[in-house]
Amino acid sequence: MNYHFIAIEGNIGAGKTTLAHLLSKHLNARIILEEFADNPFLPRFYENPQQYAFPLELFFMAERYKQLKELIHTKDLFQNVTVADYLFTKCLLFAKVNLTEDEFRLYHKLFDIIRQPLIQPDLLIYLHVPVQKLQKNIRKRNRPYELNIPDEYLFRIQETYTHYIKQHNLKTLFIDATNADFLSNEKHLRALLDALEMDFEDGQHFLALP
Repeated sequence: MNYHFIAIEGNIGAGKTTLAHLLSKHLNARIILEEFADNPFLPRFYENPQQYAFPLELFFMAERYKQLKELIHTKDLFQNVTVADYLFTKCLLFAKVNLTEDEFRLYHKLFDIIRQPLIQPDLLIYLHVPVQKLQKNIRKRNRPYELNIPDEYLFRIQETYTHYIKQHNLKTLFIDATNADFLSNEKHLRALLDALEMDFEDGQHFLALP
């Protein structure tokens, strides 16, 4: 196994957490999950984005920082692989979409200050899912505050992610997850596990699921 820290990213409803659980199980890896339910500003943000965007993003950044900082101080003798269902830079990407220009400048300064000591993932797995399928997944998991997310918002998040990945030449395994079913389709999960045995160079690498 060439990767000790794998991050999974994708839009809202892309299936990040489900895949993180599966990889953690198959790789005997420690798992770090986004604690979105603890963010008291999330339901309020969807009702009033302008008023609650800044505290929402600050809370998320503080929680993610706290989780990832522990990676530096703890070493598990029995689990030398860590899987997270987010990338710390997610803070910046969502803030770019949600905040005003002045708020984003301030947020960016704070982000740059605290990001320095954090461990960066060896590999990013990016799940690309069309907006129509995202909406279907969102309805299926039925979190009340997410049910009215407009398509336009999901498109903006998608564009922000793909632009960032291309611009920064991250070591990324890009998966078209339109019809992915890692939970029930053994071939899909096996294709990904086989790919993780490869030593990828920096940049984007595309995995076609069978």
